[in-house]
Amino acid sequence: MHVLKKTKDIRATGRSSDRPGILWLTNIPSPYRVDFFNELGRFCDLTVLFEKERSAERDEQWKGDEFASFRGVILKGLPAGPAEAFCPGVLRYLRKEYDYIIVSNYSDPSGILAVLYLKARKRPYLIEGDGAFPGSGSGSREKLKKWIISGASLCFSTGRMHDAYLRMYGAKNILRYPFTSLKAEEILDKPLEARKKAEIRTQLGIHERRVVLAVGQFIHRKGYDVLLRAAAVMDRTAGFYIVGGTAPAGYKEVVRHYRLKHVHFIPFMPKEQLKQYYLAADVFAHPSREDIWGLAVNEALARALPVVSTNRCNAALELVKDGVNGFIIPAEDSAALAAALQVCFRRKDMPEKALASVRPYTIEKMVERHVEALRSL
Repeated sequence: MHVLKKTKDIRATGRSSDRPGILWLTNIPSPYRVDFFNELGRFCDLTVLFEKERSAERDEQWKGDEFASFRGVILKGLPAGPAEAFCPGVLRYLRKEYDYIIVSNYSDPSGILAVLYLKARKRPYLIEGDGAFPGSGSGSREKLKKWIISGASLCFSTGRMHDAYLRMYGAKNILRYPFTSLKAEEILDKPLEARKKAEIRTQLGIHERRVVLAVGQFIHRKGYDVLLRAAAVMDRTAGFYIVGGTAPAGYKEVVRHYRLKHVHFIPFMPKEQLKQYYLAADVFAHPSREDIWGLAVNEALARALPVVSTNRCNAALELVKDGVNGFIIPAEDSAALAAALQVCFRRKDMPEKALASVRPYTIEKMVERHVEALRSL
């Protein structure tokens, strides 16, 4: 990959450096974003402004703080949501010289302020997000989104639904990129042998004959109540391991009521520890009511797990081919979830197909796509 070259059309102001300057605005230093920024920083002079140090909805360990190849700045501001803040200090950075300005937090107060400033001075900007589903397009907030998105020189998109969302808000130039949290080295070369999988299960204290894994926050949107209902009608020889923190009282009550001794709630854990659960599992369940992406789907496929997810998860819609490397089911349908999991247990060809589907989704390719896009502007 070649180092980025400066161009005339998208340049915010002139720079003398051979390495172009990029200013990137986002909300928090999530681990996957920091990995991406460190890789992108190898090809440019990258400054990233973060609204907050961490999200109030996430475990304190869930943050990336190794800013190795870029300059990361945690702004000071007034909290405006779990991962959002109003940071007037963003304007100080916008007055400096950059070749490209990319706004990921364009729905947050700090991002909106940044776009207002840039548009007032007729300075170009790009926008990017993890994904989205098309909405109604009506209302004052929707009109503001249209004003922001339609004015962007380029909109980075993660998939088909995101494309439709951006088009609805008047995007003129849309470019896809492979959104992921994985480096190429993290994707298995081949499915794990049964013997090795059994060894890992023993180390983790897993005794069930088959293992269903789910990973994510214990919030309503993730649909784990649907997964519990599916577990209630399935053979108790299949263990359900849900990793994400402290389970709500309501989930624990369902487990007690239906005597689901094969359901296990696992606390949040760092990436390397979590990897062992992926390797120990047979199939991954992601019964989301809505995920604008859902990086756990990428991570499961990278460990050769078939994925059963819903038609309200963008990662699944892009990466899961129904009946090939998993299944797409309707949200809220516990019976369909249970049936799909049973099929995945029986299918021996799905693990290899899971790996094949996720290989194009690496941080290296994600960066390569961004570099190619900026060079073409």
